[in-house]
Amino acid sequence: MYKKIRLTPDKVQHFVYVAGKCDFEIDICYNRYVVDAKSFLGVFGLDFSKPLTVTYEGYNREFEELLQEHSIAC
Repeated sequence: MYKKIRLTPDKVQHFVYVAGKCDFEIDICYNRYVVDAKSFLGVFGLDFSKPLTVTYEGYNREFEELLQEHSIAC
């Protein structure tokens, strides 16, 4: 699955915390850069002025709610 989101620097810590509780891999992509969504430094190093693509292959209710909160129209 993939979702388009927009993050702000002040929301990164919470996003990484929720992603870290998931038992499946989660990646965030921007252009050709792909980082592990469970890595604070990796996510914080992205360009927050552009939409980010989150890819994952699992389900966690709290993570889905977080994605819904930060999702953008495609």
